[in-house]
Amino acid sequence: MKIFKKNLIKTIKTKHGELNTPFFMPDATRGFVKFLSNADLKDAGVYPMVVNTYHLYLQPGISLIKRAGGIHKFMNYEAPLLSDSGGFQVFSLIHQNPKMGKITDEEVIFRSPLDGSKHILTPEKSIQIQFDLGVDMMVCLDDPPPNYYGKKEIEKAVERTIAWAERCLIEYEKQLSERKIDENNRPLIFCVVQGGEHIDLRKKCVRGLKDIAKKIGRQWDGYGFGARHIDNQGKFMENVLKKTAEFIPKKSLRFALGIGTPSDIVRCVKLGWDMFDCVIPTREGRHGKLFIWNKKIGEGVLPKRNKSDFYQVLNITNEKFKKDFRPIEQTCRCELCRNHSRAYLYHLFKLKDPLGMRLAAIHNLTFYSDLMSRIRK
Repeated sequence: MKIFKKNLIKTIKTKHGELNTPFFMPDATRGFVKFLSNADLKDAGVYPMVVNTYHLYLQPGISLIKRAGGIHKFMNYEAPLLSDSGGFQVFSLIHQNPKMGKITDEEVIFRSPLDGSKHILTPEKSIQIQFDLGVDMMVCLDDPPPNYYGKKEIEKAVERTIAWAERCLIEYEKQLSERKIDENNRPLIFCVVQGGEHIDLRKKCVRGLKDIAKKIGRQWDGYGFGARHIDNQGKFMENVLKKTAEFIPKKSLRFALGIGTPSDIVRCVKLGWDMFDCVIPTREGRHGKLFIWNKKIGEGVLPKRNKSDFYQVLNITNEKFKKDFRPIEQTCRCELCRNHSRAYLYHLFKLKDPLGMRLAAIHNLTFYSDLMSRIRK
């Protein structure tokens, strides 16, 4: 696994292909994107994706995926895949309902929402599961605190995140040795920077993560921005994202986890972030919301300022589209825009037919693919 940098673009070589930053990864949470086939994803320009360790661990189970030959063969997907640690989902489960589990400095104990069975997740186990999946990129288990936590509680999360990152990196080295994986075929490993809206805690976290890498003798391939990127008032934490990007070593990848509106992606690229993932394009599509380019913005052009005026969100369930026989977007190359009208998509959504949700999701993924292409150019 190698990373090369040319100007502002980094090129990542993985065993499942090369990636040029910045890039966006749709969430194939349970090993698939709802309603979409691999052919749909390819036509939309989708390349790398994110799979969810927590959900795959619970269903269908890691032993079955191992029998299939890994997640790529299970999905029949030959492009790069990144797995999360499962921590965000487990912690969210427990924060929302403390009866579902317990968080300690040693491990996380939780009950499956599927059948109530008891499970234990440790930093070591999270890494082992991700190796079993056979992904190209993996993420350390961290402590993602809720937005409402005070500074002392967030500082505790930072300390736990640093401690768990060390255990993850030690286990990562152990797995490489036991599985006889060489440097050219190893998965990238990402740590996560916590600290909420407190810049001093973000700096403390990065410093601790850098010290671990130096101690163990393995540099992190990338650093992720942990927890939410908006504050309790819903305000975009631009300065926190900017400063955190500056704290991270220049040669490392910067992964803005869960950041996914088109405007936030553009803003974060300008702040130094390389990688993005989110459910927004597919989830919004399934709810009848489609992204289209603003007519004022020319082909291959993005705004020079941090504005969101380069695109619009069209709600196809609006009555005004009932007799609109134009395509969603005249210049779009997706299956929906090539073959169907706004009126037809409105009709599909009114009848709640899955075809409408599929076509809308394809359109949004195509928009995101074109967005990232414009940014790289």
